[in-house]
Amino acid sequence: MAVPGSHSPDAYNLEYIAFMFSTIREDIRTVFAKDPAARSTLEILLCYPGLHALWMHRVAHYFWRHRLHFIARLLSHINRFFTNIEIHPGARIGRRFFIDHGAGVVIGETAEVGDDVLVYQGAVLGGTSLEKKKRHPTIGNGVVIGTGAIVLGDITVGNDAQIGSGSVVVKSVPPGVTVVGIPGRAVHEVHKALALEHGHLPDPVAEVVSLIIRQQDGIQDRLKRLEATAGLTTSPNELEPLIREAEKVFHQGEGI
Repeated sequence: MAVPGSHSPDAYNLEYIAFMFSTIREDIRTVFAKDPAARSTLEILLCYPGLHALWMHRVAHYFWRHRLHFIARLLSHINRFFTNIEIHPGARIGRRFFIDHGAGVVIGETAEVGDDVLVYQGAVLGGTSLEKKKRHPTIGNGVVIGTGAIVLGDITVGNDAQIGSGSVVVKSVPPGVTVVGIPGRAVHEVHKALALEHGHLPDPVAEVVSLIIRQQDGIQDRLKRLEATAGLTTSPNELEPLIREAEKVFHQGEGI
């Protein structure tokens, strides 16, 4: 985690103030690197709520570290009002963090986010306990969290992992894998060049349904041959059109 730390609270505060100001240019470069729609520095400064939410969070986190919890929460609430992004002031966020199209993003109090993390709209880093302890996820470096993905509990998402859109993750994720589905399942290693290609992520549920349909086709073919050998009249399958339509939906590139 690149957010500065120190054994001395005063030293930490001085380092954190320096950190806030030193990373402004780095944050702008991060937007250029991760969003091809970004055209100018002025546009980024005025039109990127994800960036505004991050900067406001850093101020709120500074007050949180000073135990000025009410001011910190008030700033966080104002932040949410203007950006539609809710980051608890207690959350720790690393460098080059970027929220793209950030509406609906929620990051809980004890969440820890590493460096170079990319988060899309509607993603949630949530808690699963009412106890005052570590109850939110720890996100490693280089992680991508897709649109509407939900990561719950005191779990760890390893470096360079990728959470597919709409996934619900309740168990720790090893480094360098892609997780999709409800509940989330690891499906393959991440290729960094395809980090933004969410439409190319596999769907394990669709794959299972497709396998069942193919197995059913094989059973139907065998049954027809047995009926023909026995001289029995084969009755038409009224579900055949519906099966074929369902098969199109679960084959990649069809039914869209």
